[in-house]
Amino acid sequence: MFTANAIRNIVLLGHSGSGKTALAESLLYMTGAIDRIGRNADGNTVCDYDPEEIKRNISISTAVAPVIYHNTRINVLDAPGGFDFSGAVMEALRAADAAILVCSAKDGITVGFEKAWKYCEQRNMPRMIYISKVDEDNADYNATFESLRARYGNRIAPVVVPIWDAHKRVTGIIDVLNKRAYEMHNLKRVEIDVPEDKTSVVEEFNDALKESVAETSEELMEKFFGGEDFTYAEMIHGLHTGVLEHTMYPVLCGSAVTCLGSLMLMDHIIDLLPNPIEGNYHKATTADGKTEEFVVSPGGVPSAFVWKTSSDQYGKYSYVKVLSGSITPDTVLVNARTGETEKLGRLYTVCGKKATEVKELSCGDIGAIGKMDKVKTGDTLCDPRKVVMLKGIPYAEPCYSVAIAPKVRGQEEKVASGLLRLNEEDPSFRVVNNAETHQLVLSGAGDQQLDVIVSKLKSRFGVEAVLSPAKIPYRERIKTKVEAHGRHKKQTGGSGQFGDVWIRFEPQDEQDDLIFAEEVFGGSVPRNFYPAVEKGIQEAVLKGPLAGYPMVGLKATLYDGSYHPVDSNELSFKLAAILAFKEAMPKCNPTLLEPVGSLKVNIPDSYMGDVIGDLNKRRGRVMGMNPDGEGGTTVEAEVPIGEMSSYAIDLRAMTQARGSFTLTFERYEEVPKGNQAKIIADAKADE
Repeated sequence: MFTANAIRNIVLLGHSGSGKTALAESLLYMTGAIDRIGRNADGNTVCDYDPEEIKRNISISTAVAPVIYHNTRINVLDAPGGFDFSGAVMEALRAADAAILVCSAKDGITVGFEKAWKYCEQRNMPRMIYISKVDEDNADYNATFESLRARYGNRIAPVVVPIWDAHKRVTGIIDVLNKRAYEMHNLKRVEIDVPEDKTSVVEEFNDALKESVAETSEELMEKFFGGEDFTYAEMIHGLHTGVLEHTMYPVLCGSAVTCLGSLMLMDHIIDLLPNPIEGNYHKATTADGKTEEFVVSPGGVPSAFVWKTSSDQYGKYSYVKVLSGSITPDTVLVNARTGETEKLGRLYTVCGKKATEVKELSCGDIGAIGKMDKVKTGDTLCDPRKVVMLKGIPYAEPCYSVAIAPKVRGQEEKVASGLLRLNEEDPSFRVVNNAETHQLVLSGAGDQQLDVIVSKLKSRFGVEAVLSPAKIPYRERIKTKVEAHGRHKKQTGGSGQFGDVWIRFEPQDEQDDLIFAEEVFGGSVPRNFYPAVEKGIQEAVLKGPLAGYPMVGLKATLYDGSYHPVDSNELSFKLAAILAFKEAMPKCNPTLLEPVGSLKVNIPDSYMGDVIGDLNKRRGRVMGMNPDGEGGTTVEAEVPIGEMSSYAIDLRAMTQARGSFTLTFERYEEVPKGNQAKIIADAKADE
């Protein structure tokens, strides 16, 4: 068991394909946790173990890979780089105390790197940068480093210098702090002499590190200006402080294939990155509703935060980070969300898909609890003596929606229950049963996430599902006043049926629900048949005359009619009212209404022209533009929701995934005449 001081929780962030999973693999190999290095292409890495990850060669959820190095437990969280799986990144950020941003020497600063940096900025999270793939063809360490310096300034501090051969290929690295150089020979680190042509560069960067250290305290500043050298302990302490205070972001480099730089990376993780007590800042809500800072404390009463849930054929695991005290199997804790008492099940440490049972999880550590059926991601489990609820995980609002249905009729229940189980693992997607369109609507971050969900429904729950565009809930309304006659007469062998009504239909702009009134004089329609007339109209307005969409904004006034003393009954007057409705509607100048949404799009200024042009094509109206102070703008617009079904994918393509948006329903408006014909034709084709 490790104390909080000997634990580091780090998350690997970066663009998809930048080498995060390969880096985790090399750290596991160099510490003896695995005896051979797996490859993504072969589907045998520790962190990408889900069948979908192996099939697609990408990370889909965050994997935990603990490594033990120099008596320290480093919990490596390998987060996905694909934008559709940002929910898993949000979870990892809550469990980690620091981030390593992985940036490929072949690709430089990518959109995924920019987003990862932004996530860290929002959370004030200490970070280091690891430039990967330095020994591959077309890699350019210098260009990548210079672009980092240009973007983020002098806080970008190299603590490792690469060694090149005549072909500009990286063959070794130099530890700037210790002025020692290393190469890898058959996956073993070998120390070499510092090349003469690198001495001046190493001295320059070493001096820059001393300057950064001097800025962390007045005492060190005096020593620096007095010309005294810092001790090694002072250097490490100063650099550690600089990382914590965001005055420096150390840059390292290496190759996951040869493991070059992997040991040095772990040295710097231990020396420079915070332990759980210094790390992630938490806010908690107490039982009386007050918000207070949550202090991570090994000596406190037990509490843990559930940051991820997974389930497989062996059962359900709730991944937790212990935030105070320690937990053991059979510990009794309160779930702050439900108020219910939970007795903990078996405890595990997890490495990829392998779970190892343990007797205790200590403060600051990450592990899993088995078979906690009532516990969800985002729950806080705490001691009954101090019940606090930590803030939930801030998943992005789902912005891409489609309808989902079973391929074979009759399996609707199977699809719904499968989605419910998958939603426990991935709360970033949403499922809504739309009563109006009679569709089960699945919403997520993009088409790739939803495609993975459909694949998992088939592989795990044995049900095939198909995705189709989600129907738009249009409405219909009349524009002119009309009076209509409805007469229902039916004579059979016994008693007949007779109902006769005159009804005035008129539009009501301010009222969506049906208004029913009566102005009958002289008892031409007996009062006891009024409810039947109203019921008939209420039934009729569910299907409008144009495309079968519900009618809104309608007032119906019963003003005349006739009845038969024997043959009249409620059914006859209900049917007569429906006939009057059907006669009146084509004469009322009916029109279609569409839902209009309020759109907010956050984009870098360079994409403004493309985004505005695209909104015009979607019949959008730009209402305003607000600079965000970071070289971006929030465009506010009103746009028909029916034009926005593919917007999540289209905006990603237009802005290289740098844009984001929210869309909320605002009101209904009339569809322009030129657009109505297609909507009506599509509705009739679906019947």
